[in-house]
Amino acid sequence: MQDCLLIIEDESLLGNELARFFRKHGWEAILVTSIESANQLFAEQSIDPLVVLSDMNLPDGNALDFLEQVHNHLSNTEWIFLTGYGSVADSVRAVRLGAYDFIEKPCELGHLHMLVEGAARSARAQRRLHQQTTKQHQRYTFEALVGDSKQMQLLRDMLRQLSKVNFSSLIINGETGTGKGLVTRILHYSGNRAKGPLIEINCAAIPRELLESELFGYEAGAFTGAKKRHRGLLEQAHTGTLFLDEIGEMNLDLQSKLLKAVEELKFRRLGSEVETSVDVQIIAATNQDLQEKVATGEFRRDLFHRLSVLNIFIPPLRQRIEDLRAVVPQFISECNAKTGKNIKIIPEELWPILEQYQWPGNIRELHNVIERCVLLADSEIFPLQWLQLPNQKTLPVHAEEGLYIPLDGSLSLQDMEKFIIEEAMLRSNHNVTAAARMLGTTRETMRYRVQKYHLKYLSD
Repeated sequence: MQDCLLIIEDESLLGNELARFFRKHGWEAILVTSIESANQLFAEQSIDPLVVLSDMNLPDGNALDFLEQVHNHLSNTEWIFLTGYGSVADSVRAVRLGAYDFIEKPCELGHLHMLVEGAARSARAQRRLHQQTTKQHQRYTFEALVGDSKQMQLLRDMLRQLSKVNFSSLIINGETGTGKGLVTRILHYSGNRAKGPLIEINCAAIPRELLESELFGYEAGAFTGAKKRHRGLLEQAHTGTLFLDEIGEMNLDLQSKLLKAVEELKFRRLGSEVETSVDVQIIAATNQDLQEKVATGEFRRDLFHRLSVLNIFIPPLRQRIEDLRAVVPQFISECNAKTGKNIKIIPEELWPILEQYQWPGNIRELHNVIERCVLLADSEIFPLQWLQLPNQKTLPVHAEEGLYIPLDGSLSLQDMEKFIIEEAMLRSNHNVTAAARMLGTTRETMRYRVQKYHLKYLSD
């Protein structure tokens, strides 16, 4: 499909020459001679040009007025203006309205072609960003917080209210695995900063020395190894949202510098003598009691009060256990799509097992358990034998003994599959057929998995 170039030029000779030139270079070039004709084209054909190449002064008005009029409808289109005489006021206004370039006639066609191609690249980048943002909008809606409990209904209502206001900062409290990151993404992509970046950092995962340079950036030569300027995360989050996960782990000295940045929206890069201004909203998250840390002097009181303009609490899964019946089918559906499985039947025996467990890892732990069970399923029935929750009564697993798999994040799903198959091969003395029978699968499937993981087996 050809890219569309709209040419608005009232000089017929020049307009036709431009149209022929760009058609030869692969463009779908559409030529109109007035603003009225362009408006009619938009109304009747609903065209969406990648680039608009327009004369500045047209018979029925100024093209800058036209740009201002249609800008909201063509926000991902680049404009290049041609004019017979230069005007500082017009050039300033063109830049303010977001025009790609402003050049005087006559202009060399090769140079104009280079400008149009550059504008096209810029427009394509904007459209890719718009598509990604739209996709994130669809993914991170309020309905992404699944559950019919009163707590979840109240949480969704609160997020809907917050998405309508331009807050400067807030704190999300909740145990590990409750979904603090998900709530942050919902707030960002549902709010008025959705078109801006969402920058995330885990304060507990980065050493104090590196955390400062990551947050605030640095100038070339600020320290050994700083060979060029680095834009910090605060600067990268300009016009968007900065998510500070596990903020309770931040060093007190760094908290002081962060406070100044949050209050004034200004900061200095390491090694810089000038301040950088940003427009950013800050969402901090923690699984700790920050008020208790304030009382013990481990967290700055002024920073806590500055960040906690608003507070969101995400209840742990054990306090809304009734939500399991809504969340589990959704997780199974997601894992079916991810693994290519087709689990359709959820045994009634599953619900008492899940409801009696305390879920210390919350939603994250539940998702990992469901994903493991779906991965190891060999039929349309959800396999209870792979739940393996602590203190759960042992269920048959086609072997004399059960099998313990840690859920502390030390094993990936692929590692778990390899571990299970390796254990089955050991218990069957490396006999593929016996191991396949033990795991309730076919010999061909077992042989494929054994060879995939380079495990020892006996020829049969």
